[in-house]
Order: sequence, then C-alpha cells, then structure tokens
Amino acid sequence: VDGELWGEYSLEKDRSVEIRTPNGYNLLIISDGYAYVQTASCPDGICSSHKPVKHDGESIICLPNKVVIEVHSSSDEQPDIIA
Repeated sequence: VDGELWGEYSLEKDRSVEIRTPNGYNLLIISDGYAYVQTASCPDGICSSHKPVKHDGESIICLPNKVVIEVHSSSDEQPDIIA
C-alpha cells in the first residue's frame, strides 16, 4: 500500500482481507488458491474486474488506492500473496 508492505497471506487458507487506506479500500479475497479484489472504492474498478491471480509474479494493481497485490512464491508448491 503506497510503497509499504501491508501484509502477507498464504493462498492455501481462504480469507477476506479489507485493505483500508487514506485513498480508499479494496476487499481482497483469497479462495481455492486464488486471490482477487472483490470490491474497491476506486472510480474505475479495474482492479475488481481483474482475473484472479495465483502464479508467482502475477499482480493486481489499483492505482487510485495505491494498492499492489503480488503473488510471490518461496517454492513452486507454496505461493503466497503480499498486499
């Protein structure tokens, strides 16, 4: 979020993460090994229409809210999401 690490979450555990910033909010959903933005307060909504991500190096970016969601993997078997 705005260049700072917000949190790290495993794609192996289903959860929802509300990312609230001074610029707005994004609702990150992790489900069945995928991550996606379900809703966001940004005016264009591009991040919430992005396909779910799960592979190392994939990302979802919300420019208005300054949120970058990236998938990083310590091994091919255990991807993690960094928001």
